[in-house]
Amino acid sequence: MRELKVGILQQHNTASRNVNMTRLAEGIVQLAQRGAQLIVLQELHNSLYFCQVESVDNFELAEPIPGPSTNFFGEIAKQLGVVIVTSLFERRAPGLYHNTAVVIEKDGSIAGKYRKMHIPDDPAYYEKFYFTPGDLGFQPIQTSVGRLGVQVCWDQWYPEGARLMALAGAEILIYPTAIGYESTDTQEEQQRQRMAWTTVQRGHAVANGLPVVAVNRVGYEPDPSGQTNGIQFWGSSFVAGPQGELLYQASTNEEESVIISIDMERSENVRRWWPFLRDRRIDEFGDLTKRFRD
Repeated sequence: MRELKVGILQQHNTASRNVNMTRLAEGIVQLAQRGAQLIVLQELHNSLYFCQVESVDNFELAEPIPGPSTNFFGEIAKQLGVVIVTSLFERRAPGLYHNTAVVIEKDGSIAGKYRKMHIPDDPAYYEKFYFTPGDLGFQPIQTSVGRLGVQVCWDQWYPEGARLMALAGAEILIYPTAIGYESTDTQEEQQRQRMAWTTVQRGHAVANGLPVVAVNRVGYEPDPSGQTNGIQFWGSSFVAGPQGELLYQASTNEEESVIISIDMERSENVRRWWPFLRDRRIDEFGDLTKRFRD
């Protein structure tokens, strides 16, 4: 068995970038001391989820890559000898910004990055105001712990991205996330949405024979505009095995720092039992490139 010890940090965020980054650093150190080899952080972890409003002032939160955050987390990764999956607001050029995941190798270098491809535009999730859709494609990032198929939040609802990562050789699918409840929905509807979020990603694990790691933030963040009641992030970070089996799922309302061991050789056996990749009818899939079939 080739065991990979994955550490996840499910945290709440504050309005202070320094406080958030200090708490993240402390959590990373603790996970590394407990044996984590790969540590996954939540989406846009340095700040509050600023996309609840459309404000040009929020562009001040963006930074270049490489930049201050990659230097900060790179130094931690180098000191501890761990691989870290970060999620940053990237300032690529004047007027050009992305929601970007950056993977830091254990020597502190940037192993690679992924720019979020699917950008939502819903009440309290006004991401199209801030982010240009990614242009790096669905390419796994090679690291010392394996080939990481990293995507970001809204990407996790789309099976095509997971499949393309798998076809490109990803050994694990990883989704930094920021998602929560709309307060006016009934409790039953809220739970349906949360369960759908877990289910669709477990489906990616099954369909591709790969483990999945999804790390969400937790806690309440108010809407600065007062137009909505803010977001109650539902936590529920989880790790699933290549048959969709839940290896761990975190609380809906508490911070958690957890290490989950994954058998990285199990995917090959599962794919032998369930040869979905072998039996794909790629000769009949051309219409998938169309927006709509007449």
